[in-house]
Amino acid sequence: MRVVTVAYDPGKELVRFLESLGQASRRQVRVVIADNGSEHELVTAAAERYGAEVVTDGTNRGYGGGANLGARDLDEDWLVVANPDIVWRPGSLDALIDAGQRIPDAGCLGPRLLNPDGSVYPSGRALPTLVRGTGHAVLKRVWPSNPFSAAYHSQDGNDAVRDVGWLSGACLLLPAHVWRTLGGFDEGYFMFFEDVDLGSRVSRAGWRNVQVPTAVVVHEQGSSWKAQPERMIRAHHASARRYLDGVYSAPWQAPLRWAVNGCLHLREELEVRSAQRAGKKGARGSKAVSDRQ
Repeated sequence: MRVVTVAYDPGKELVRFLESLGQASRRQVRVVIADNGSEHELVTAAAERYGAEVVTDGTNRGYGGGANLGARDLDEDWLVVANPDIVWRPGSLDALIDAGQRIPDAGCLGPRLLNPDGSVYPSGRALPTLVRGTGHAVLKRVWPSNPFSAAYHSQDGNDAVRDVGWLSGACLLLPAHVWRTLGGFDEGYFMFFEDVDLGSRVSRAGWRNVQVPTAVVVHEQGSSWKAQPERMIRAHHASARRYLDGVYSAPWQAPLRWAVNGCLHLREELEVRSAQRAGKKGARGSKAVSDRQ
């Protein structure tokens, strides 16, 4: 099996990823780090310490492009693509592979993702639609439990293996032949929604997207989003617009596309302003602490 992770100037989360991976599977694992960043020292040191390989072409290829580079010339039976900011629970990777072996038509499998506080991160979701996307975009901030967001997240609380529309790219397992058939991620998505697009293509090709809740990993949410929230927010919304425009490309659907794009633009600006206010508040707090010292 090959495990690919994509690193962009990571913090210590990469070390935790590699260290915990040693307890995630009894199988032989080849680890490849696609280095998208410019600060290579930590990546190189971590790779040397844990026996991983580093690949890079000297550019930031985005998440999907980095994963594709790390999976190049795949000759293992299984491919895992995972964020460097996850911590593997013992046996979690074996639980995913065991499920994949039991379900021959599984094209993509994902674990249950937990936030650091133990709450469930919604990682197995329904594919977005125009109606669901509009309701989710408009109501999520003011009514988090609205039925559109609930349907989109499609979470259940039990440990039963279940089919979903798509799985979070934070941690994915695919049989190698599925990955090769699909050609990996669509690199037109620089960041975000490459996993939604992959889940859609898995289904269209006749395979299943399967969540395995008994395989558990912790999603720590790494340094990239925290360091550059505005850039991440804008990238997320740009990818959402690209995905929906591609799915609903018929001329008669143009008014609905315009409506959804308008809602997404509104939400994007609200989230950017919120992030800017939080940044200014944090900066004032840091200055106050400094002044008191």
